[in-house]
Amino acid sequence: MLSVSHVTKKYGKVVACDDLSFTLDPGSVTVLLGPNGAGKSTIMKSVIGFLRYEGEITVGGYPNKTTDARRLLGYIPEMPSLYPNLTVSEHMEFIARAYKLTDYKERKEELFRRFELTDKQKKFGDELSKGMQQKLNICLGLLPEPQVVLLDEPMIGLDPHAIKELKLILEEMRAQGRTMLVSTHIIDSVDMLWDRTIIMDHGSIRANVTRDELDSAGKTLEELFFEVTEGTGDNREAQEK
Repeated sequence: MLSVSHVTKKYGKVVACDDLSFTLDPGSVTVLLGPNGAGKSTIMKSVIGFLRYEGEITVGGYPNKTTDARRLLGYIPEMPSLYPNLTVSEHMEFIARAYKLTDYKERKEELFRRFELTDKQKKFGDELSKGMQQKLNICLGLLPEPQVVLLDEPMIGLDPHAIKELKLILEEMRAQGRTMLVSTHIIDSVDMLWDRTIIMDHGSIRANVTRDELDSAGKTLEELFFEVTEGTGDNREAQEK
């Protein structure tokens, strides 16, 4: 459903993403892990079409910057970008019009209920707390019911109830055959969700394994993460080559 092939992104002489390739299947949750500055947000923004890059990215077989691909894609950025002069409800109306949704009001009310925004519908974007802004951010990304969803650090700023609801929604979308890529550096927040993990460091992919493969190796996700990002001695030198 999502294919990234030999993608490289440079900012001047700095290589943010170095020849990245991976494929994500329908009905799967892939966790993109890595320390700050590993290149996670850069590859996410490349997939969504915000950045220029070398290589190829396709969504459902379509080049990611085409209209057909964008109909399939949803994106929940790390930092909410809300309009201060629109209310919570008007933000959802704006997304509905942008995606030409016709039968969305029931979905909107369900998302508001699950993320406890029903009584906040008349508040303006700049009147919301950071946590409420993040909840609305998630609702906006989920309203069009995309087939491929990119979530960049989605748990940051959420209260326990919202984290529980988001995890339930991810499980529901997986059961519906959708594809999700969740970027984070907080391992505990996603430890029970993932089917595949891609671990990045210094712009490169250091590991790309399924849960079954990791279980067979007798390792935890945390152990693998620190092994590939904080290796020492010969192991670290081999990773850097």
